[in-house]
Amino acid sequence: MATLLYNNRPALRPSRAFNAVLSDMLRDTLPAVNQPSKSFAPAADVLETEAGFELHLALPGVAKDAVSIDFQEGQLVISGERKALEAAENAPKFHRTETGYGSFTRSFRLPDTVDVTAINAELTDGILRVQLPFDSKKVTKHHIEVR
Repeated sequence: MATLLYNNRPALRPSRAFNAVLSDMLRDTLPAVNQPSKSFAPAADVLETEAGFELHLALPGVAKDAVSIDFQEGQLVISGERKALEAAENAPKFHRTETGYGSFTRSFRLPDTVDVTAINAELTDGILRVQLPFDSKKVTKHHIEVR
C-alpha cells in the first residue's frame, strides 16, 4: 500500500509558487538577445464598424515615410522598416533587446465588400490606422421576392 503525504499545516508549506521557481530555473538558460533583429512582425488589430473595417498596426518608432501600403490581387500589403541605432564609435551598446527592428511586411486578404479606392491610412502615436470602408455599390446579399 502506498503512503500519501499531505501537509495540512499551511505554515510549513512552501511560500513560493511553482511558477516563480520555474521562472528562476529557466531565466538563465534562455539566450540573451543583445543585437537588434533584422526583421519583425508588428502586432495587428482588425475591427469592424458600421462604415467598414479598421486595421491597427503597432509601429512604434517608425517614420511615416518608411511605411508603404499597396493593394495587390485582393491583398493589402503593408511594409516598412524600423531602423536600429547606428553602430557608431560612441553609440550605446545593447544589453537587452525586446522590441523589433529591421524590415517588416504584413499581408491582409480583403473581402470583396471593401472599396479599395477609398482606403485611408494615418500614422499617429506609433499606431498605423488603416480605414477600409465598405463599398456601398456592391451588393453581397439580396432577397428576391417570388410573385
